[in-house]
Amino acid sequence: MLYNIKYSITVWILMLGFFNSTYCIEKSYTITDFGAIGDAKTLNTKAIQATIDKCSDDGGGWVIIPKGTFVSGALFLKKGVNLKIEKDGIIKGSLNKDDYPIIFTRWEGVEKNWLSALINIIEIDNIEISGEGTIDGSGIEFTEEIRQFRQRILELPDNLIDSLSKTAFFGRPRLICFQNCNNVKINGIKLLNQASWGLHILYCNNVSIKNLFIRAAHNIPSSDGIDIDSSEGVKVEGCNIDCNDDCISIKSGRDSNGLKVNKPSKNIVIKKCRFGYGHGGVAIGSETSGGIKNVKVTDCIADSGNWAPIRFKTQPSRGGIVENIVFRNIKINNTRQAFEMNMEWRMVPPVLPPAEKLPVFRNITFYNIRGTSSSIGFIHGLDNSPIYNVKFKKCKITAIKGLFAENIIESYFSGLTGRVNEGQLLIFQTTKD
Repeated sequence: MLYNIKYSITVWILMLGFFNSTYCIEKSYTITDFGAIGDAKTLNTKAIQATIDKCSDDGGGWVIIPKGTFVSGALFLKKGVNLKIEKDGIIKGSLNKDDYPIIFTRWEGVEKNWLSALINIIEIDNIEISGEGTIDGSGIEFTEEIRQFRQRILELPDNLIDSLSKTAFFGRPRLICFQNCNNVKINGIKLLNQASWGLHILYCNNVSIKNLFIRAAHNIPSSDGIDIDSSEGVKVEGCNIDCNDDCISIKSGRDSNGLKVNKPSKNIVIKKCRFGYGHGGVAIGSETSGGIKNVKVTDCIADSGNWAPIRFKTQPSRGGIVENIVFRNIKINNTRQAFEMNMEWRMVPPVLPPAEKLPVFRNITFYNIRGTSSSIGFIHGLDNSPIYNVKFKKCKITAIKGLFAENIIESYFSGLTGRVNEGQLLIFQTTKD
């Protein structure tokens, strides 16, 4: 009798374990079951969005992009929905601007009504995008279309051209934008030819970005790889990026709007990444108004074609404090510059007046930066806000030209060695004591 009771209890425990484990298996919803056609021609926005909606309505799970090329306009993930793009599965952005509704977001450091991204995740927590497939932004086609349109409008009256330029009409959709999200994972996918920024992390917390392969043609403007924008607790690891702007850019808002929002980017780790062609490897700024702090970039490689793998930039109108930044164990291979720090970056009309509190760069460490470059670089602080406490440790660069520095105080260059073919290794001008 006792044996039978024990046996019955054991069976019930096993059955309960089975049902619980079955219940915990997340459901999957394949977009072709909802009418999507992967022929690289059919517009699938409604079919894919219907799949997302059904998945969310049923309590969540995975939306699956199978093999095929699925053309789509803007998609909006919903609560409980994760996205998996299988190998040989492609989401390809529509070229029709009407397929990207205008939403309230932040673009280039200013909150405004702007084009939605191809993939939009807004105010959703605990979400993942992963797989071996591709999201293709059709950036080459967008760039050519806009070029042709701009040629046609040259005959329009100036006032009409001005009004058009102040709208999102000339905008191009970002590839992916996470906005106001917590606990985010993006893993393994390929991002191709983003029409503008590739992966935009905006107002987010606790974000993991791993093993992305990002490529954009070198004629697509503003095709940043990853933009970390007023976000906290972001880790980027094992990504391989080649694009026509900064490979990774850390931002926190621009000018008066950025100062009003006042949200910093902080506690960010970037490691084991490769930067190919790009205007910067990891760029701090130029949108610095909310502040950027506690950033570590380690064990990365920058290859030839990269303009400046270690890049800091702002303008006097931006304000904001950039501090506690470490670049460690960075290998550079024939880049244009090794270091670029410019607090008067791209001062082109219209130049805005300086912020009430000028931007600040301070407490920055470069440790074990080694390799070859055309120039060691350029450091330029402001007369009334010099760059403060920059430390070079165990850095060795072979270059054609040395490092030019001005308006930088209480900094330590003894840890920077190397060889230059022209002039001196270090050139100081109007450096404040």
